[in-house]
Amino acid sequence: MVSSEKLKIKCKGFLPERQMSEAFVNSVFLALSGGFQDAYTYNTRDKVFSNAQTGNVVLMSQHFITGDWADGLTYLFPLLAFVLGVFAAEQIQYICRHSKRLHWRQSVLLVEIGLLAAVGFIPQTMNISATVIVSFACAMQVQAFRKVNGYSYASTMCIGNLRSATAAFSMYIRERNPKLLRQAAYYFGVILFFALGAGIGGNLSMRFGIHMIWASAGLLFISFLLMFLEKLR
Repeated sequence: MVSSEKLKIKCKGFLPERQMSEAFVNSVFLALSGGFQDAYTYNTRDKVFSNAQTGNVVLMSQHFITGDWADGLTYLFPLLAFVLGVFAAEQIQYICRHSKRLHWRQSVLLVEIGLLAAVGFIPQTMNISATVIVSFACAMQVQAFRKVNGYSYASTMCIGNLRSATAAFSMYIRERNPKLLRQAAYYFGVILFFALGAGIGGNLSMRFGIHMIWASAGLLFISFLLMFLEKLR
């Protein structure tokens, strides 16, 4: 039998120096799930985004300006759910900040996983409700996971990551600082896995339907388990 202390020493070289919640390997599963969520709601829930709230604002405004209030509300509700999701995650952080059993981010993931699992049972006659729940869940993820290896990022959208990656690469060309190239690689990597999640999620959702959101929940469960490795460090 390997003692707990020996196991810690053996695993130390494989664990990140920072919190596991900020490790790139963890961000991979978060980004895959984030892309999956957006593709899922767009392809199976009346072409409404769960993460890309900028797109929802554009489409909502377009419908409202033309007097199409019913369709405009289908984009407004996910937007409001996103706001509430950020609020809920911040409250969980405060309430669970001293928890010893689970990191507060794991508590957020458990809530998000439960919500996404429930969405898989919601029929397409209730698409607005399903999209609202997914938007709420992804907002919790955005609020809880905001750094990858110390750099601010978003696991459920691309525009901020794309800006940060390009700026870091531009500075690397000028300064030749390897840290800047590494920073750009982290951001481009997150974008790549988000795109993969969206591509896989979109195709699976179109082929197999509303239950495919469970795959997104499964990816988050892997992230949840990865965070237990921090206890071995």
